[in-house]
Amino acid sequence: MNGATVGDSHTPQIRIRSLDRNAVDFVLSNTQLSVANSLRRAMIAEVPTMAIDLVQFIENTTVLADEFLAHRLGLVPLVSHNVDQFKYTRDCTCTEYCKDCSVEFTLHVKCTEPGTRIVYSSELISSNKDVVPVTEGDDQGVALLKLRKGQEINLHCVAKKGVAKEHAKWSPCAAVGFEYDPHNNLRHLNYWYEKSIKDEWPLSKNAEEETENDPDAPFNYKAEPTTFYFNVETVGSLEPQAVVVKATRVLQEKLGALQLALEEDQNPDTTANMDDAEPWV
Repeated sequence: MNGATVGDSHTPQIRIRSLDRNAVDFVLSNTQLSVANSLRRAMIAEVPTMAIDLVQFIENTTVLADEFLAHRLGLVPLVSHNVDQFKYTRDCTCTEYCKDCSVEFTLHVKCTEPGTRIVYSSELISSNKDVVPVTEGDDQGVALLKLRKGQEINLHCVAKKGVAKEHAKWSPCAAVGFEYDPHNNLRHLNYWYEKSIKDEWPLSKNAEEETENDPDAPFNYKAEPTTFYFNVETVGSLEPQAVVVKATRVLQEKLGALQLALEEDQNPDTTANMDDAEPWV
């Protein structure tokens, strides 16, 4: 996948520089800053995943408060490759939660041996084999809490589908690196420095992709950025390429809804005639 390019010279292009299990580094070109920033925001906040949303404590004799543990459980990344098969709770017909809109987890651990017993997220038992805590290899996942002899934790969790606009726990991204114009040719940045800008503000690796303008050349006030550098790192709930694709689909759906709304606004008579038409028999 390294160096792969998608698109032609007249449309936005994506060139993948590197891709692994949890990160993708790509260059988006032939587009505007507003489009690139919209993609960045969509990847962070509008790609749905599964996350624990409800926690019922049956027994907790640890030193940690219920609220503290509930918050830690909510931030545990869950494998969400099949998130599209679930409904949002607000769209489901059930009264509270069901298998169509949620996944249940249980955790029951008691320390019976001397010393400290660490409880990991991999010990959460899921009702759906496709939605489980994220782990890698022999890794046991996130350390949730520590137990001493005689202490016990017994709880029931419900994971639901959501987006990070509601809460950050649903974000599939750990970080999204975003840069354009690495040489500051457009002068969008005003660096603070003591002696030398180049010594105190070293260039990123993206500077190798572009050339620096001649400082003595006339400045082009109409110049706009057209190339943008992304480095998307995920938490493991979704593959990095899936995050990019899903974010693009979110933008397409929003633009489609906007287009329909504008068409209805431009043709109010057509909408009115449809509302006044005779009902189907």
